[in-house]
Amino acid sequence: MTATITGFAQSPDRGRGLARDMRVRWALEEVGQPYAVRLLSFKAMRQPVHLALHPFAQIPTYEEGDLALFESGAIVLHIAENHAGLLPNDANTRARAIMWMFAAIGTVEPPIVDRSAAYLMERDKPWYAERLPMLDGRVRVQLDRLSHHLGDAEWLDGAFSAGDLMMVHVLRRLESSGLLEDYAKLAAYIARGEARPAYKRAFADQLAVFTAATAGG
Repeated sequence: MTATITGFAQSPDRGRGLARDMRVRWALEEVGQPYAVRLLSFKAMRQPVHLALHPFAQIPTYEEGDLALFESGAIVLHIAENHAGLLPNDANTRARAIMWMFAAIGTVEPPIVDRSAAYLMERDKPWYAERLPMLDGRVRVQLDRLSHHLGDAEWLDGAFSAGDLMMVHVLRRLESSGLLEDYAKLAAYIARGEARPAYKRAFADQLAVFTAATAGG
């Protein structure tokens, strides 16, 4: 049965592949599973039909048969557990891959999102200039530790896994911040993720939605 996911009809990331449905698209592409996308306006996201799927009025959601999920991490984990390609067979290595998924969204992502939110909503405020170094510092703490762990390795723990998928997507939020200029190993890590054919397919599909919306399609 083909899964259906939801995404923005007009993504606020302007086609940069930062919206969280990108994680789900990428995961499905990695495991070779077809999927349909239901595009939603911001108004539709607040309607009862969507709230029944996602009580917090966000995207993505995932529907397959009688299963409905929200939260990108939970969706990617479900995909990885049910299709080969994103989780190792060895039990311990598999557990560590899941651990890195949680590290991406639970440890690394929050200070990055805080910084992004401050830029979007506070950059015209008088206190923003004083607050930004603090926000940058919180991000750098996590980048320092992540870069140290990664070292010269290609991926976080052996072969590419769902942990890398989530981490690469989280780190991509910093690509326009300038912070990654001090982390050559992490920048190269992101580039390796972006070079994967499955990532390119997912990115192209999400970009096509923005392009069509911009053109009035």
